[in-house]
Amino acid sequence: MEILLIIRFCCNCTYALLYKPIDRVTRSTLVLHDLLKHTPVDHPDYPLLQDALRISQNFLSSINEDIDPRRTAVTTPKGETRQLVKDGFLVEMSESSRKLRHVFLFTDVLLCAKLKKTSAGKHQQYDCKWYIPLADLVFPSPEESEASPQVHPFPDHELEDMKMKISALKSEIQKEKANKGQSRAIERLKKKMFENEFLLLLNSPTIPFRIHNRNGKSYLFLLSSDYERSEWREAIQKLQKKDLQAFVLSSVELQVLTGSCFKLRTVHNIPVTSNKDDDESPGLYGFLHVIVHSAKGFKQSANLYCTLEVDSFGYFVSKAKTRVFRDTTEPKWDEEFEIELEGSQSLRILCYEKCYDKTKVNKDNNEIVDKIMGKGQIQLDPQTVETKNWHTDVIEMNGIKVEFSMKFTSRDMSLKRTPSKKQTGVFGVKISVVTKRERSKVPYIVRQCVEEVEKRGIEEVGIYRISGVATDIQALKAVFDANNKDILLMLSDMDINAIAGTLKLYFRELPEPLLTDRLYPAFMEGIALSDPAAKENCMMHLLRSLPDPNLITFLFLLEHLKRVAEKEPINKMSLHNLATVFGPTLLRPSEVESKAHLTSAADIWSHDVMAQVQVLLYYLQHPPISFAELKRNTLYFSTDV
Repeated sequence: MEILLIIRFCCNCTYALLYKPIDRVTRSTLVLHDLLKHTPVDHPDYPLLQDALRISQNFLSSINEDIDPRRTAVTTPKGETRQLVKDGFLVEMSESSRKLRHVFLFTDVLLCAKLKKTSAGKHQQYDCKWYIPLADLVFPSPEESEASPQVHPFPDHELEDMKMKISALKSEIQKEKANKGQSRAIERLKKKMFENEFLLLLNSPTIPFRIHNRNGKSYLFLLSSDYERSEWREAIQKLQKKDLQAFVLSSVELQVLTGSCFKLRTVHNIPVTSNKDDDESPGLYGFLHVIVHSAKGFKQSANLYCTLEVDSFGYFVSKAKTRVFRDTTEPKWDEEFEIELEGSQSLRILCYEKCYDKTKVNKDNNEIVDKIMGKGQIQLDPQTVETKNWHTDVIEMNGIKVEFSMKFTSRDMSLKRTPSKKQTGVFGVKISVVTKRERSKVPYIVRQCVEEVEKRGIEEVGIYRISGVATDIQALKAVFDANNKDILLMLSDMDINAIAGTLKLYFRELPEPLLTDRLYPAFMEGIALSDPAAKENCMMHLLRSLPDPNLITFLFLLEHLKRVAEKEPINKMSLHNLATVFGPTLLRPSEVESKAHLTSAADIWSHDVMAQVQVLLYYLQHPPISFAELKRNTLYFSTDV
């Protein structure tokens, strides 16, 4: 009876131990040690004493501020040391809505928590939503996943609107700081920016990550990156190789473990830019050129390919994909990609084995699941990347080595258009010169690329968004410039992303944008009008003001992009996606204007790109625009010319 009273006393004390002197905590622990030493193992009170000792030790660990957070111990039910292995913010689908959670992976348990709302000045704490002992955690294979409520992606235009607001707020904050504005005004702007960044972080992820408790419930997280999903899966599976046992935490043990999370965590802030210090790098804005050369280290032949991801607005996006190199242990791709960066700081490379088994279909998105063979990440150091020369490196991933090269072009450099010195080709030559020479209404290169995309690429996932291989694009450019008779044969054999990339390159290399330098300021003013009727009149007047070759080609491209967007359920390319890809290519400020108005990379993104996207989106969302109605005295063009 006396032993039970001591145990009850110790348990009651645990709630207050964090607020008592350390010597009292130590004395209580020593008492429990002595009691255990003199209590027979088979005595019914022995397990209770063990529990009381473990709880006391946990409190001792949690108040020791000098211990490295990663090494701070929490005791497991088996009396072993429990350590934090990994933690981070994930979006959980809970009751058909998205919730931001802080997930903690310990050596024997996965715990999902959220920060409690606390009043000003009070210490923040976590509230445990659920936990799964790793011995009970299983990953349902994609084809075995239960049919679940469909996860509806957030509308692209709303995500882009958030980005626009974030960029505009960044610019306002910079202006306030430059003008030494009031700190209250800056804090107010930062608060608004955080709210928009938080919404973007919450609503952008779409990649499903399921975990299941073999004794009950399944849980679904949504991630922005396959890399991230693989990291969590691998970390859990590595721990599961140990001799783990199932257990149930008592309410006190769960409270202690959850209480330790705040101190043990390694990720302290939600990954948004408003949480960064002012002196932290804003990231790179512009174009990253990456050549994926080769890979080695595979133990057996496989069908292999790589994907490239970069971070943007706090989450990662897949930007490029090599071709599949079949049945080999040493693939040699030598493929170059151009990736647009939006404040990016990291590049990720993932290596996959292509799966052709149609039975392995992910029920969440109805896509065949390929196996990740390796993954790696490098920081985009401006000093290393921002040179005119290629920088070659090797990234190691699970025993696999991938060789790649990269160089960076800043956004202000990308604005420079270099007219072709020879007028015989099509790239870098005025569109009026090309159409007059060809006696056509729309340049031959535009018609042929559009025709090929509509023939066999209109259902390709990420068409126009996924980069084509740069060497293939350059080969097509040379063939079109030379007016080679084998153009059609080459087009039919070429990867469709390279053809899409060639079309984008043609418009980018025009001596001036398709919608002209002269009209650029007017387009910016027109899209900003709030009155619908005034905006309609202005935007239609601007089209009428374009030279005929530019207008006809623009309308031709417009109808093509609308047809691509009709296949959005298959190709995942909405009107907004397409406007994001093509807007900055068709409509850019002249070099003189950009230098006069813009001072930083963030400003360029805020003031230019977002508005350019909105201009193209306006025309894409507009009912069919007739050339005859715009210019009544001009015959409507035919693509057969």
